[in-house]
Amino acid sequence: MVHSIFPMLQAAADNGRGLVGVGAGLGAGLAVIGAGIGIGRIGGQAVEGMARQPEAAGRIQTAALIFAALIEGAALFGVVIAFQMQGKL
Repeated sequence: MVHSIFPMLQAAADNGRGLVGVGAGLGAGLAVIGAGIGIGRIGGQAVEGMARQPEAAGRIQTAALIFAALIEGAALFGVVIAFQMQGKL
């Protein structure tokens, strides 16, 4: 796997602008992966908290939705910045 990546990176480096595209793709991918992990953890912990304290389910659900929205906003910001980097090509 590693040997198949290096020729691609070498070709991108020879282009001069190719590494910007590689960096933009990596940045967007990592932002989305991080958001997916974060929202998954929020959902799992919220369900666990609601199972432990059913009387606090409304407050936990509200807080979880707010935190998920904040994570999505940060991920969207990362993806937009990555696409702006790619637009410099």
